[in-house]
This record gives sequence, structure tokens and C-alpha cells, in this order.
Amino acid sequence: MLLSILLTIHIIVCIALILVILMQRSEGGALGMGGGGGGGGGILTARGTGDLLSRTTWTLAIVFFVLSVLLTILAGRGRANDSVVDRLKIDAMDVEALKPKAAPSNGAPEAPTPQVRPISQPPAAAAPAPVAVKPATAPVPAPVPAKTAP
Repeated sequence: MLLSILLTIHIIVCIALILVILMQRSEGGALGMGGGGGGGGGILTARGTGDLLSRTTWTLAIVFFVLSVLLTILAGRGRANDSVVDRLKIDAMDVEALKPKAAPSNGAPEAPTPQVRPISQPPAAAAPAPVAVKPATAPVPAPVPAKTAP
């Protein structure tokens, strides 16, 4: 119950913090909200609004970090008695399945031998299929055009 309430407050603080940060301008003007372009002297001048938003940001950031630490501590307390080993069903495991199998009777290892190819030789490529070659015939000379006199 307490975790649910704190988590809800944490989400609200997160949304408020995002909105307050997005409302600020990098120059400190706070969305251009000011006293009408001049000195107005009121509380919502450009400087006053920037100060208000920066103080609100600091306050929300502090509340955010305090809530984060509180939620971590309270969530960890609920699981303090459990461990990963306790959650495993070690009693239901078959102990015989964990024992190594007996070695073969001939004493030779059963590991496969790796096939190693020398680095200097490229892999053998498939031989190209033979191409049928036509018998060579004598080339026929091209006809020479006749020259006419001018």
C-alpha cells in the first residue's frame, strides 16, 4: 500500500519536473513570460519567472531523488529474506544427471578432430565446366573499295 502511494507521488513529481524543465529557456527567460517587454517590476518579470522556475526545478529534483531512494529501500526490504538460491528448486534436481558420464572402454577420447586447412593455400574452387571449341577457320579478308579518279 505504501509503495503504491509513493510510486504514484513519484510519477506525479516526474511529470511536474519534466514540465518545469521544458518551460525554462536556456537564457533564463522562462517561455518569454515577462512584464510586457519592459521593467514592470512585478513578481512575474523575466528574471522573477526564471528564479521561480529554477527554484521549483531544484525542489522537484530533490523530492525526486528522495522518493527514488525511499522506493529502493522499501522495495528491497520486502525481498530481504529471499535469495536467488532459495528460489531455485535444488531439491527437485536429479543428482545423477549432474555427474560426468563414464569414459569409453578403450581409453581414447571421443572428441572430434578439427579439420585444419593451411593458410597459404586458398580453398579449392570447383573446376569450370569444359567449353566446346569450334574449329578455327581462316579469316576472310574484307573487300577493299575501288578508288575512282577525280
